[in-house]
Amino acid sequence: MAIRPILSYPDPRLRTIAVPVKQVTTEIKTLITDMIETMYYADGIGLAATQVDEHIQLIVMDLSENKDTPIVFINPKVTPLVDEKQPYEEGCLSVPEVYDKVERPNKVRIEALDENGETIDKEVEGLLAVCIQHEMDHLNGVVFVDYLSRLKQTRARDKVKKVLKIREKHDVKQAQPSSV
Repeated sequence: MAIRPILSYPDPRLRTIAVPVKQVTTEIKTLITDMIETMYYADGIGLAATQVDEHIQLIVMDLSENKDTPIVFINPKVTPLVDEKQPYEEGCLSVPEVYDKVERPNKVRIEALDENGETIDKEVEGLLAVCIQHEMDHLNGVVFVDYLSRLKQTRARDKVKKVLKIREKHDVKQAQPSSV
C-alpha cells in the first residue's frame, strides 16, 4: 500500500483519455488499494486513476460517514436518467481548495466492473450520481473547472499555484531537523 501523488490542475496529464482495463490483475488490485489509501489520506470522497497519473478507466470513492465503505468502478459507463440538471457545489483533489457549482443530472445509471471483475449495473442519485459523473469526467480528460467561466478557471489556476507553494513550504519546514 502506498500514498500516490495526485496531479494538480492545470497539469496536462489530467487531459489524458483513460483506456479500458483489459483484466483485473494483481497490479490493478494494488492500484485500487493505493488509490483508496490516497483518497482517504487526502480527505477526498472520490479519485480517478487519471489523477494519480494512471490512465486507465478506474474510479474509487467512499461517501460513507466513517470512510469504511469504498466503492470501485472499473470501465464505468454512465447514462443520465433525467434531462434536468441540478447545481452541486464541487471540489476536487486535483484542484485543491477550489469549490464551485456545476450542473449535472442527479440521477444516472452506472455500469461497470467491481474490484473482483463482477458486473455492477445500478441506478444512483444525489451525491453518488454527481461524484460518479465528476470522476468519469477525469477519465475523459475533463476537470470540473472546465464547466466554469474563463475568469473562474484563471482564478482556480492561480489559487492552486498558491496552495501548492504553501504546501511545499510546509513540507520543507517539516523535513528540516529542529534545532535545540
